[in-house]
Amino acid sequence: MSLSNHPKAYGSAAVAVAFTTGILLTLGFKDLYPDLENRFQQGQRRARREQTTTTTDSDLARRRSTLSGPLPPSAGVVEGIEGCIGNTPLVEIKSLSDATGRTILAKAEFLNGAGNSPKDRVALSMIQAAEEAGLLVPGRGDTIYEGTVGSTGISIAALARAKGYKAHICMPDDQAVEKSDLLHHLGATVERVRPAPITSPDHFVNLARRRAREHTESKDTASRGFFADQFESQANFQAHFKTTGPEIYFQTGGQVDAFVAGAGTGGTLSGVARYLKDEAKLADLKVVLADPQGSGLYNKVRHGVMYSSTEKEGTRRRQQVDTIVEGVGINRITENFEAGRDLIDDAVKVTDEQACKMARWLVEQDGIFAGSSTAVNCVAAVTAAMTLPKGSQVVTIICDSGTRHLSKFWKKVGEMGLEDEGKHDDLFQLLNIKH
Repeated sequence: MSLSNHPKAYGSAAVAVAFTTGILLTLGFKDLYPDLENRFQQGQRRARREQTTTTTDSDLARRRSTLSGPLPPSAGVVEGIEGCIGNTPLVEIKSLSDATGRTILAKAEFLNGAGNSPKDRVALSMIQAAEEAGLLVPGRGDTIYEGTVGSTGISIAALARAKGYKAHICMPDDQAVEKSDLLHHLGATVERVRPAPITSPDHFVNLARRRAREHTESKDTASRGFFADQFESQANFQAHFKTTGPEIYFQTGGQVDAFVAGAGTGGTLSGVARYLKDEAKLADLKVVLADPQGSGLYNKVRHGVMYSSTEKEGTRRRQQVDTIVEGVGINRITENFEAGRDLIDDAVKVTDEQACKMARWLVEQDGIFAGSSTAVNCVAAVTAAMTLPKGSQVVTIICDSGTRHLSKFWKKVGEMGLEDEGKHDDLFQLLNIKH
């Protein structure tokens, strides 16, 4: 009797054969499963990447077609420490915006990656210009000399090491000791000298110039000394004209009603103002100088005369700008300040007391621990904002961290008792600003 005559038995046998065949195939090809699974997963990942890349490229192309300024930095790899300079965030200082009814924005220049200040842009620009002119050659043993109150020297020292040079910094001995300590740790040679008028050969800038000349004229070495000359070098102004100004324009979408900044060399104020007014054509932009007490620039802008009350006979207590503020304020016109002086619309005088109180306010209200020049900028930004219609947008600069000002400026803040007081609610009453 055949199975064909018994369908039930035939069906059972067929199922048994199929089951056995499946087991054998499973046992025979089990080693291929991981490879097949991996290939499947790789295909899925590849498809997702292609879809994401297509979307990203499409979005980027669309954004590029609508932007008139530089694009934000990529998330990719940058080359060297100089790749960490520029494209700093533009931060709203919310407490100042709330107090004024105007939007107060600040360029976070302390986030530049070499010396952590706007001077990173300047130092890099001056070094690159010197290299193009053949004044600096990597690996030859060349030394960069500069006269500075600190920040430019720190930026030069960091970049010099990265680019194959040495640094020699001359600075007044009344500046915060943290700056010279940092310079030493960066490998720079530091000369701290007594403050002297710019007409003196012992002024820190003139000393740096002399040291560079002596190095170059020496018969003992083939290396050269290069005097960076931040106060007069056009590479200073150009750094901000080419980078800081365009970044601010891009980040605000061109909506800037006032730009407020202090002036030491004058490069930041002139470079940004020249770009925003001449290149970006922001005709209604108001450019405001923030000037500390003891500096003559306020009177130069307001009255056309370089004069400070501390220069009056019998009142001068020291040979430089009479203030605890470092980095801004000067009693002469530099080439970099002159490059944009015709674009400055107004000036705000800021006292040491106001600067100290603003610095403490920024810590209490916004968690911003900044140096003295930033405090001056913010007082002036608030004052300037109140001359503009509500809803206006003001841009200023956060220059450097308060950690560089502990032994002088922040020591003064503590001596004033500001760190022991409770949180203040009225900014204008605190700063004694009428509005």
